[in-house]
Amino acid sequence: MSTGVIILIVIAVVVVIGAIALALRTRGGARGGRGLKRRFGPEYERAVARHDGDTKAAEHELAQLVERHGGLKERALEPADAERFEVRWAAAQEHFVDAPHEAVAEAERLLAEVAGARGYPDGDRYEERVEALAVHHAPHVQGYRHLHHVAPNGSGTSRTPGASGTPSTEEMREALLEARALFEELVGGSRSRRTSERTHAGRS
Repeated sequence: MSTGVIILIVIAVVVVIGAIALALRTRGGARGGRGLKRRFGPEYERAVARHDGDTKAAEHELAQLVERHGGLKERALEPADAERFEVRWAAAQEHFVDAPHEAVAEAERLLAEVAGARGYPDGDRYEERVEALAVHHAPHVQGYRHLHHVAPNGSGTSRTPGASGTPSTEEMREALLEARALFEELVGGSRSRRTSERTHAGRS
């Protein structure tokens, strides 16, 4: 076999291998994109919007969130703690009519406490906490952001009642209702997990 024929065969093999590798990368990227979109739901669309429609940049950002927080293991709440949180949330909602600013501030503190009790970043680590919640509770994390935004001192902004830029009572009410979905999922999800564990333990 001549040298020229061997060179042509080598070139053909390299081209075929390159084409296969490209196809595999493309297929893997599509699966990754679909997986991220399915996992994050509305958070996926918000990420794309933040990147001005650049889906690759948005998917890279979301993939990094999964890498940082995907391994987080949620802790179950003790029944007494879950009940205490529920009582405080109900009290905040009832208090809203007379003191909406204080009510949303208490609701925001309560969500942070519940998230911390479930194993999410606690204390003043709001951004890190939101990132982790977005990975594990994507459908409802926007409600937490909304509540944080309208709460007194939310987003680092002083929100003295009557000051310019203060959210309306209706906006605060909507934020409180929207955030309740995440609160119920954190508290209720923990309760469901405890029930499942007790059921399996009883069968063993």
